[in-house]
Amino acid sequence: MRPWVPAMKQTRTGSNQTPRRPRAIGLAAFAAASAVGILIGASAGTFSHAEGASYLSNDPRACVNCHVMRDHYDGWQKASHHAVATCNDCHVPQDIIGKYFTKADHGWRHSRGFTLNDFHEPIQIKESSRRVVLDNCVRCHQGMVDGISHAAVPGSAGVEAIDCIRCHARVAHGPRR
Repeated sequence: MRPWVPAMKQTRTGSNQTPRRPRAIGLAAFAAASAVGILIGASAGTFSHAEGASYLSNDPRACVNCHVMRDHYDGWQKASHHAVATCNDCHVPQDIIGKYFTKADHGWRHSRGFTLNDFHEPIQIKESSRRVVLDNCVRCHQGMVDGISHAAVPGSAGVEAIDCIRCHARVAHGPRR
């Protein structure tokens, strides 16, 4: 049995030539595979250099891989919450999907900000992260907040308006310098 050979195309000079289309497709596939390989390699290198796997843990030292978090980490070590809560206890949702989705989102935003040098210093909490922190305040301190009437707090409209951070901002990270 003879091996398959692509159809030959007769040129004006009479010489046989293989069609160009399969070769162009092969070059395009090679270029696409190379681009994907470079992207994966660069991503893996960045993940390794930034100690990305450490962010999957519950170790607060992972948060200081980035220098903009140093003051927050140092403040937390001196604050009352140091003995009872890690960064993840306050800053990520407690369900598994929400936790790792939030970690991925924070990792993306922090690495993009660091790489492009467009982060605010000192780092500031985003509204979505603020909501997570407030939910975790209420989760841990449910017994305390159940009996609090926030209707008496100026600008608040009841329990839905609980804003622990407004009055207790220094509890978790200690006093500002």
